[in-house]
Amino acid sequence: MTRLILAALLLLLPLPSLAQPLALTTVTDWKAVYGRIEAKDRIPARSRLGGTLVALSVAEGDMVRAGQVLAEVVDEKIGFQLAAIDAVREALEAELANAKTELQRVNDLLARGVSTTQQADALRTQVQVLTGRLAANHAERQVLEQQAAEGRVLAPITGRVLTVPVAAGAVVLPGEAVATIGGGGFFLRLAVPERHATLLAEGDAIVIEGASGPTSGRLARLYPLIEGGRVIADVEVPGLPDAFVDARVLVRLPVGQRQALLVPEAAVSFRGGLDFVRAGGAERAVVLGGRHVIDGQPMVEVLSGLRPGDELESGHE
Repeated sequence: MTRLILAALLLLLPLPSLAQPLALTTVTDWKAVYGRIEAKDRIPARSRLGGTLVALSVAEGDMVRAGQVLAEVVDEKIGFQLAAIDAVREALEAELANAKTELQRVNDLLARGVSTTQQADALRTQVQVLTGRLAANHAERQVLEQQAAEGRVLAPITGRVLTVPVAAGAVVLPGEAVATIGGGGFFLRLAVPERHATLLAEGDAIVIEGASGPTSGRLARLYPLIEGGRVIADVEVPGLPDAFVDARVLVRLPVGQRQALLVPEAAVSFRGGLDFVRAGGAERAVVLGGRHVIDGQPMVEVLSGLRPGDELESGHE
């Protein structure tokens, strides 16, 4: 019974506060910049033939595969040229058939000694000439057929259609872009002030602020050319959304490290417009800085009011 009374009295005594000395912690300074979602490859699908755009099968935002037909351009002159070549071919075939018949007749007469070898050689040469002209005619037709086939505008890569600057019925010139395709994956492109260029390195971890919370990426490339006081950098982000190309995204870059005095965020109390931290047996008014997450624990930086070595108290009385 006496032991139970002593145990109850011990429970009523104030619990000792747990004190831990404060020490400086290395923290990373972050620079907030905006990046743009861009495609690694942005290639225009160009018309190789000049003419009228008679068909257009894609619009902005469509997904296409490499080699897919996006549009068709027709040059009406090619049709007339093909018709002329076909007419010449028919005339040559008729002449060749007649020459072969004459050559066969002369060969028969020559075998009976009625005709001459000179006449047979002349007809044989004529057959060879007409055969060559037919071959040339066939080659000319193949050239025109290839030109007509080049009226099909093909997707150069697999990706998303970014722009379609023309419409069906428009007249296009050889080499004019019918659509622009973005593919090869997507990344963030940043323009960082040049004073931070020496503080960045390829492979650095990057924090991207998104609608669903912060995500991490990797600094993949730093470009050596500085334009307008800015350094261009590319950031690889797994699963980066590509629904909106050139969309701006808030990015935080590591631009340096320094020593800071951090306390757990739960150790800070707020009263009367001031922040207090209990240390060394008393509550001290402090001025707070930025917030950090150290090993998964939310911490806050103390700018003034505490010093390294002060004993931060936790627990209750």
